[in-house]
Amino acid sequence: MSEYLLEVKDLKQHFPIRTGWFSSKPLKAVDGVSFEIKPGETLGLVGESGCGKTTVGRTILHLYQPTSGEIIYNGQQITSQNIHKFRQEMQIVFQDPYSSLNPRMTVSDIVGEPLDIHKLYGTRGERDARIKELLRLVGLNSDHARRYAHEFSGGQRQRIGIARALAVDPKFIVCDEPVSALDVSIQAQVINTFEDLQQKLGIAYLFIAHDLLVVKHISRRIAVMYLGRIMEIADADEVITHPVHPYTQSLISAIPIPDPNTARTRKRIPLEGDVPSPLNMPSGCAFRTRCRYATERCAQECPTLAEIGPGHRVACWNPHE
Repeated sequence: MSEYLLEVKDLKQHFPIRTGWFSSKPLKAVDGVSFEIKPGETLGLVGESGCGKTTVGRTILHLYQPTSGEIIYNGQQITSQNIHKFRQEMQIVFQDPYSSLNPRMTVSDIVGEPLDIHKLYGTRGERDARIKELLRLVGLNSDHARRYAHEFSGGQRQRIGIARALAVDPKFIVCDEPVSALDVSIQAQVINTFEDLQQKLGIAYLFIAHDLLVVKHISRRIAVMYLGRIMEIADADEVITHPVHPYTQSLISAIPIPDPNTARTRKRIPLEGDVPSPLNMPSGCAFRTRCRYATERCAQECPTLAEIGPGHRVACWNPHE
């Protein structure tokens, strides 16, 4: 039996984009991503908007059919033919709590829909009891079951989405930027809810976000993604305190520091240029067009993730401490 709950190996997701009447070109949203997640662990996935983070999460769940690569859950490879067997084990919490809930359904119907699909109750009373239990688990009142989504705040709506994901007792949840649309004070409450649920239920998370402070708070390990590829992956503290990849170093240097005296002394590492189009990927390393350490080798060969320390892997020909 593998020590990992989820293993992703060389995952690719290319979308065909029409470039003419009879021609198309692949948009490489995800281009060879690999990582592992242990039971009860949180892996944070960070990067700039458009780097492919959400596509990774949705492809793992086969909401998008993978172009190539392997997705192994609990020792079994997931394919389009057997994905239905894993639906109950793997769930998702979407980014936007406003568009992810059906405005025509009550909270009871929204949270109870997974129970109906998977036939996880015997009587109507058992179903209602389970729904009330789930609402209490995420910090909502059982009386909220009779209301509609538009009657709730953004934070409450996201809690409804979490309750829906928990309905089938999953062991793994993709959290697709679940707090980015919420106020800062509400973000803390929702993150604490995720942590409490993980302690109680032993759930593993792939926590997708672009806020490094949020990811550091909740994650055991962090993977940094750029233009469809993993640039660096290590323990959360290691990534924050000893980033090695130039892209990771730039992201860390942009984290705001509340102490003005410390902030004045810290050196900001700006990135030059714009993110290349995934329709026209640069040769070699995807980051080389914005990297201050780029060499001729970077233009010719694409670096693979190589271990430079215990559990610390980086995809760079010229890593810098």
